[in-house]
Amino acid sequence: MSIAQTRRPPDPSKTTCASLLEELQRIWDEIGENDVERDKMLLQLEQECLDVYRRKVDQASKYKVKLHQELADAEKEAIDIISALGDPHSFTRLDKPKGSLKEQMSAIDPLLKDLRHKKEERAKEFSEVQVQIISICGEISGNVQLSKSATSTRFDERDLTWKRLAELKAKHEELRKDKNVRLQKLSNYLRLIHELSAVMSLDFLKIITEVHPSLGDSTNSQPKSISNETLARLAGSAHSLTQLKQERLQKLQDLGSTLVELWNLMDIPKEERKRFDNVARLISASVDEVVDRGVLAIESIEQVEVEVERLDNLKASKMKELILKKQDELEQVYKNAHMDVDTESARQILISIIDSGSVNLSELFVGMDDQIRKAKEQAMSRKDILERLDKWTFASEEENWLEDYERDQNRYSAGRGAHKNLKRAEKARILISKMPSMLEALKSKVNAWEKEKGEIFLYDKAPLSQTLEEFSAIRLEREEEKRKSREQKKQQEQLTTEQEMLFGSRPSPIRTGSTKKTSGQNSTGNTPSGTQVNKHFPSRLGSTSKDGKKETPKNGAEGIPINYVALPKDDSLTRNSSTPTSP
Repeated sequence: MSIAQTRRPPDPSKTTCASLLEELQRIWDEIGENDVERDKMLLQLEQECLDVYRRKVDQASKYKVKLHQELADAEKEAIDIISALGDPHSFTRLDKPKGSLKEQMSAIDPLLKDLRHKKEERAKEFSEVQVQIISICGEISGNVQLSKSATSTRFDERDLTWKRLAELKAKHEELRKDKNVRLQKLSNYLRLIHELSAVMSLDFLKIITEVHPSLGDSTNSQPKSISNETLARLAGSAHSLTQLKQERLQKLQDLGSTLVELWNLMDIPKEERKRFDNVARLISASVDEVVDRGVLAIESIEQVEVEVERLDNLKASKMKELILKKQDELEQVYKNAHMDVDTESARQILISIIDSGSVNLSELFVGMDDQIRKAKEQAMSRKDILERLDKWTFASEEENWLEDYERDQNRYSAGRGAHKNLKRAEKARILISKMPSMLEALKSKVNAWEKEKGEIFLYDKAPLSQTLEEFSAIRLEREEEKRKSREQKKQQEQLTTEQEMLFGSRPSPIRTGSTKKTSGQNSTGNTPSGTQVNKHFPSRLGSTSKDGKKETPKNGAEGIPINYVALPKDDSLTRNSSTPTSP
């Protein structure tokens, strides 16, 4: 084995270029390389070393350039982030660092990480607000899918300032308020449609789903559409349902009115009416008052229609009875108004027409309603006069009562009810004092009515104006009788006083008897008895004789003459009392 082969290899940790060169020289010596080959190989070795150095230098240069670029990029990114965030205070932390490139990179890296973190947080806020804005805009525009898929969004990351974020938040708040207003409208429309659907037994879900599919989603898996179109269609549906409710209510009220009329006409028992009591209650109800479920369902209205049709058929079979009831009502109107109508003849004619079958009974029934209406109108025109006549009649009755009361010699006794009679007499005197004006006003009203209507005002077939004139004349005669009676009484009292002065206070038998007769006459003859002068009015009109002529005061054998002096009897008595008796 050669020495070169037995030599141990050099230690790599202690190997240098010089030691390697020495090792190479020894190897060449052992090999016997010539100098030319040795120079050639050394030149090649130098070239290879230069290439290695050049590569290393190039690598170092590139790394330097890279560090410069990274430092520039970091500075630019930091400036962009600071500018995007709108944070001018961060620029003070971006001063040019000193030292090597790596030291500069180490200095700017923490700042850049902090700025990146701030940017991410700010971008997250922007994204959340922007997503909410897009979602609300989708709901408002009616694009529910856009609102549902609005989980991320793009925005300009070059402007992440607080001012821009505040603007977005303000826009979001405005949209949120608009959304709340729209949701309130949506809720009101849905509630109204639900109430209307319940009253009319309509399919609520079908109605709102036809407006927009999202409204019928009971699971709330997607937001409700609150677009202008959706709200407008809801408003239209609510309006249409309200109109339909009004139409159905009006139809049901018309049917109910007809139903009640038929009930009353044919005296339908209460047990049979109970089934449609709710319909009768709705006759005077307003639209807003009708809220019961199913009360305006089409089935309910059809049931009422069937019942009305049944009663109409029943009415046709009872038409004669109904027409005669109408005739009774007409006669009662005439009777209450004291109108001159031959109701018995009219009834016989009506029955003859019905039995003949020559007229349509329905038309005749409607004609009876017209007659009743006209009779009521005529009775209404007489109402004021009849009311005044009733008041005047009452006053006349009170006058008769007062005359009877004043003839009662025991009216001031402390008997039961005496104080009530006193109060009644006081009120009667006040009322009687108004009778002349009441009578004149009544006559004036009657004359005005006759002039307006061009006919005579009849009261129970007698001209009222003529009756009032007769009463006025009778009243004047009564007043004149009372006046004469008072004068006669006054003369009698004066005569009695003169007789007492001449003959003493002892009453003579003739005077006493005469006085009693006079008193009797005043209670039965000269004072009006209160019998009727006309059958249309009560006893207040004054007293009459059996032949209908007014009674007048008597001054004959039964009465005391005004110039009566009972001298013979009283004088003989006086002379006898004054002549002395013979012994």
